[in-house]
Amino acid sequence: THFPRVPVIALTATAETITRKDIIEKLALRHQNIFVSSFNRPNITYTVLPKHDTYRQLKNYLLSRPNESGIIYTLSRAGAAALADDLAADGFSALPYHAGLDTATRTKHQTLFQKDDIKIICATIAFGMGIDKSNVRFVIHYDLPKNIESYYQEIGRAGRDGLKADCFLLYSHSDSQKIRFFISQKEETERRVAERQLATLVHYAESDRCRRFSLLQYFGEE
Repeated sequence: THFPRVPVIALTATAETITRKDIIEKLALRHQNIFVSSFNRPNITYTVLPKHDTYRQLKNYLLSRPNESGIIYTLSRAGAAALADDLAADGFSALPYHAGLDTATRTKHQTLFQKDDIKIICATIAFGMGIDKSNVRFVIHYDLPKNIESYYQEIGRAGRDGLKADCFLLYSHSDSQKIRFFISQKEETERRVAERQLATLVHYAESDRCRRFSLLQYFGEE
């Protein structure tokens, strides 16, 4: 409004069609050009597995991938810390990363991971911004993420070197109930949006369709 002649560019890592329209409307962008790169990552395998003896599922997978780097996302800080402790006790090279740690500790853990001095980071959504480690071979969601956008951004940290990478979502209906409880604490407008996002994510997790097809369809790509 104050600087009508100044060019404006709005950038986002992931946005489906409704969000793109919302950005244009809220920022009052005139004469807009929209550039959307492909959301398809051919080197990544997307898998959803029902939770069953979850820690054993995780441990068996990690034992099959010794010395490979990966990120395990949890819903809570306590979950990230406990999982890292359990993995370390079982001989895995793992450390936690969450907002409850002081800045120096978070920086140290991130640096160790990026330098391959440790192999596994157990993290909340606090871990991710600015992470550009090329050889992340797997991203595992130990708990259900909050929405498809968060999920896509988090799995996008896998396989940036173009080599094959695995993304596993361990799913149970009780996880969606936990998130639904958190959503119920929000104010009405925010709650409606969050409920819609959760419903989309649950549909993705429970669908019998190809996961890649579902993801690309969500972001408006054929």
